[in-house]
Formats: sequence, C-alpha cells, structure tokens
Amino acid sequence: MHDSVAGTTTGVTTDVTTGICVRPGTVGDLTELTAIYNHYVVHTPITFDIEPVTVEGRRAWLDSHPATGRHRLLMAEEAGRVLGYATSSPFRDKRAYETSVETSIYLGPGHTGRGLGGLLYRTLFEVLAGEDVHRAYAGITQPNAASMRLHERFGFRPAGVLEQVGRKFGTFWDVAWLERRMV
Repeated sequence: MHDSVAGTTTGVTTDVTTGICVRPGTVGDLTELTAIYNHYVVHTPITFDIEPVTVEGRRAWLDSHPATGRHRLLMAEEAGRVLGYATSSPFRDKRAYETSVETSIYLGPGHTGRGLGGLLYRTLFEVLAGEDVHRAYAGITQPNAASMRLHERFGFRPAGVLEQVGRKFGTFWDVAWLERRMV
C-alpha cells in the first residue's frame, strides 16, 4: 500500500491500488467505530474496558478528536464501510504532558493482516508531523506480537512493562509501554 495520493494536512489519504480511503472520523461513522471497539471489549484483553460502550457514550470520545490538532481520529474506509481506525489522544491530562500523545489502532474483525494498521499509522504520523507533538506512547496488552511488530516498524521503542496491571476475563494482564520520538 505504498502508492497513495495523500492530503496529509487533513489526514485524507486514498490508496490508489486498493481504493481504501483514510480520513477523519465523523459522527456518521460513530456506530461502526463503536462496533469495532466493542469487538475488542467483548472478545479480547486488548482494551481494559469490561462492558461494551454505547454509541451515545462514545460521542464525547469522538468530539475529543477534531480534524486538526494533536488529537486525531483517522479511519480507514473501503466502499463506504469502516475497516478500522487509529487515534492520537492525550497521554495524561496535566498540561505539562500536552506535547505527548497516546496512540491506538483498532481494526474490524476480518480486516487484520491487510496492511491497514500500517496505512493508518503512516497517515496518522504524517498529520502529526505538522503538530506540536514531541512523543507518542502506546500501551499494548501482552502478549500481542502483531501489535508489537507494527509499533516497532513505526519507530516505537520499549519504555517499560507494567506487570499484571489489569484484570479481565479472570486473568491479570501485563501492558508493555512503547514510545516514539516525534521530533
């Protein structure tokens, strides 16, 4: 997925070989974005949410990711269907952290292994390059070899592991933290 036509200042990219469009998420995408996230809530330890979230409950999350600035929500779309999304969100809410972001990727079931994570991250980091972002962080529930490889491919390096930090499905899970220098 290297042949693309990108308008990276807005986060809009269209891959000319596949027709996959990466663009900012909108209110009209919220139902599909919520369904993708809830798949991970219900079936995996990847997110530590325990109960599915509602579309209404995700509205504030969507609104916290405008089309410009440090905190973005970019989604991959093919033939009008949301395939997955990537976000950059506040790392912590204290002001001294404002130039650090936490990134996440969620792909719809059946859409992994297609290079979508790479396309989403490439576009996300291109748009963030024009913003005042110093570091990006990612917390990855272990084990998750595919996510670790993706993040390492995009320049993330280990920052530490929080051992048995979350309990889900009756099991305690470790979370590996990775960081990426942005400037």
